[in-house]
Amino acid sequence: MIVVVMGVTGVGKTTVGKAVAAKMGAAFEDADRYHSAANIEKMSHGIPLTDADRTPWLESLHAMLARYHAGGLSVVLACSALRDSYRELLGKDLPVAWVYLKASPEAIRERIEHRHGHFAKEDLLKSQFDTLEEPKDAIVINADLPEEAVVAEVVGRLGLGK
Repeated sequence: MIVVVMGVTGVGKTTVGKAVAAKMGAAFEDADRYHSAANIEKMSHGIPLTDADRTPWLESLHAMLARYHAGGLSVVLACSALRDSYRELLGKDLPVAWVYLKASPEAIRERIEHRHGHFAKEDLLKSQFDTLEEPKDAIVINADLPEEAVVAEVVGRLGLGK
């Protein structure tokens, strides 16, 4: 099974994705680890990425997901996947379950203020919401809820039991 936990920066994709992967007995991948140094440099200075910046990154993520699928392995990927076209590239010819973590800008802003060591800061949040095209084919989860409740909801909606 391939699960992509998506949403804007600071919504909790990595935290939730790791917990869901652990419950599934699946591998976990964080899309941020696949960014080029140039992309990380731009984002660390509050400069939003362009589609030209994102395309090679998305292609590398698709290749990684395809390797898991070809090997018959389950994986959970935490990835913003903000636009329909990004999700199309990521999931091309793959059976992906999309999980959209949706939270209020206020809740996300508060989370970003309390996290340390991440290159994406609050100054990118507006561009993330401006870029976001909410998915029509995803499991939508209220990420304003506490982490444990979000994880339980994802696991339940994916039909993974308790």
